[in-house]
Amino acid sequence: MISAEQATTAFPDEVVTRAVTRLVSVPGLDKPVALITIDNGYDHTRPSTFGPQSLVSLNAAFDEAVAADPAAIAVTGKPFVFAVGADLSGVEEISDPGLAHQIAQTGHDVFRRFTESEIPTFAFVNGAVMGGGLELALSCHYRTMADNVAAIALPEVFLGLFPGWGGTQLLPNLIGPDAAVTVIVENALNQNAMLKPARAAELGVTDELLPSADYLEQSLLWLSRVVRGEVTPARPEIDRGEGWDAALDRAKAVVAGKTKGASPGAEKALELLELARTADRDAGYAAETEALAELLMSDPLRSGLYSFNLVNKRAKKPAGAPDKSLARQVGKVGIVGAGLMASQLALLFVRRLKVPVVLTDVDQDRVDKGVSYVHAEIDKLEHKTRVSPDEANRLRALVSGSLDKAAFADAGFVIEAVFEDPGVKRKVFAEVEQHVGPECVLATNTSSLSITAMAAELRHPERVVGFHFFNPVAVLPLLEIVRGERTDDETLATAFSVGKQLKKSSVLVKDAPAFVVNRVLTRFLGEVLATVDEGTPFEVADSALDPLGLPMSPMTLLQLVGPPVALHVAETMHEAFPERYGVSENLKRFVEAGKSAVWQWDSSGNQTIDPEVAALWQQGDAPSTAEQVRDRALGALAEEIRIMLDEGVVAEAQDIDLCMILGAGWPFWLGGITPYLDRAGVSEKVAGKPFLARGVASVPTA
Repeated sequence: MISAEQATTAFPDEVVTRAVTRLVSVPGLDKPVALITIDNGYDHTRPSTFGPQSLVSLNAAFDEAVAADPAAIAVTGKPFVFAVGADLSGVEEISDPGLAHQIAQTGHDVFRRFTESEIPTFAFVNGAVMGGGLELALSCHYRTMADNVAAIALPEVFLGLFPGWGGTQLLPNLIGPDAAVTVIVENALNQNAMLKPARAAELGVTDELLPSADYLEQSLLWLSRVVRGEVTPARPEIDRGEGWDAALDRAKAVVAGKTKGASPGAEKALELLELARTADRDAGYAAETEALAELLMSDPLRSGLYSFNLVNKRAKKPAGAPDKSLARQVGKVGIVGAGLMASQLALLFVRRLKVPVVLTDVDQDRVDKGVSYVHAEIDKLEHKTRVSPDEANRLRALVSGSLDKAAFADAGFVIEAVFEDPGVKRKVFAEVEQHVGPECVLATNTSSLSITAMAAELRHPERVVGFHFFNPVAVLPLLEIVRGERTDDETLATAFSVGKQLKKSSVLVKDAPAFVVNRVLTRFLGEVLATVDEGTPFEVADSALDPLGLPMSPMTLLQLVGPPVALHVAETMHEAFPERYGVSENLKRFVEAGKSAVWQWDSSGNQTIDPEVAALWQQGDAPSTAEQVRDRALGALAEEIRIMLDEGVVAEAQDIDLCMILGAGWPFWLGGITPYLDRAGVSEKVAGKPFLARGVASVPTA
């Protein structure tokens, strides 16, 4: 176990979570309960974590608890937070493998004391619990949980790691392997999905769910009943045979589908879950320690930490955003269009801003359909108890439709979501401007068109801004906020304020063709399609990027975006940059034929080329290997990103990475894209220098 002196030296800047023991008298018990409270001294906006010094403090608190000879030992957190995992802020500074091993071992040494204690141990999970915090709770003999806990997860695999302080060994042996796969693997790789308290109780993660109002008091009373033998929490019988095999098969399928073998953390999680079937605690914990120490020194983990910092720090303070005091209040929102995208926007705005939202379109049927869609979605939320009946009634009452844009007269924010044609959008804004006040923000959800050109003929071009969402609107967190040449600071500040209220992560983008995500993806997809045009088999081109572990293959991306949209953006980019962006004649024929997918599947689920696609796609006689396709695509990405940075499309390379993570779902362990290009040497080879200075990205080059 690491000493206090070593811990301070290793992580001198650690925000230490102090553990304090106090003795509490509980009705029904002859001896007091030793209650350990873990608290880093900050409010809930900075949750408690475990670094080396924090583990030393927890260990000392446990010593004090044992010395008091209590009836039981319980551990709980500060208001709204139990603990949210290991403190990884200093990991990138670790250069000594021995220190990495010592830190990994210390977590096990401290937590297992709660497991191996002869005095009953309890975790009172009063608030957010993730990662190492949940592993501490699992290390206790019994657990209660407040019914309002906001976040419950083991997110390590999402970061390119694995639960390394007992999670892979304890959880499957507590709740069964299949449920453990859901928590450790499936949820983590599903954009770090969280458990709700009721679901955690259903799975057996907690023994008792208690109301939050008097949670600590009720937890102590429940503890008393357990200690007196009046309550014995149920534990399921664990199937170590076919059930475990089936769970592992499911886990392997999830990992293969989500990471394509590119995440060492996910692969290691699979190995450790298999080990948990038969290993004793010593063997299982030793394997976790060795694997954790190895990963703490690895590039994928440091890329994951880089990504984590982007999403949790940089995204909250967008580079280049104006002073928030310049933002205007928005008391009403107008939406031009009532199609699917517009209706999704209406639902998002009304749920988050809780202000009147008015949709318009060219005929009453479309308007009615759009409003009905929003109302129906609110009905679903009510049915799932995600909103109360009263709130559902209020939300439905706030959404209306009109054929007359005069309904926007008192709106503070109007966004258009009409056909992606510059002429149509200019006409829409010209009509809207006749009805709204001079300070009303006019926003466009365009994916590639010029904001400046849209605003050029308006009386107030300074109030036009790009507000580019990603589909599905409710899921993807990125919002590209695009500043036109004449967009003023007040408009921009209002856009960022609205984006924050919508709970989106906003990135400031220059008014350049296709902005960030679509520009990068179009260049990427265009290069891959070009190799197919030249004669590369679809199967080879589509799997060439698998070693990166991207969320979807190029042909799946084409299907998701929609071939007509992909073609439109490609044509827009070709017009702007003809030397780098081509337009595939085969893709044109593909769209004209009304095809939406390259692949088809037989009754056994086997993927094959759609014969109609194979017939219309005219290929050359110069095929590429998978490695050549990959090198070409990565080289094109490096070239395009360097040009984008030189053009000032975003402030720094970190913003491109942030956009790719949040808008395109690129994996955390990749670090977006630029750290990977740096590590692989592509940046220097193609662009002459790395994108990120060492220490900035927290990702060492190979």
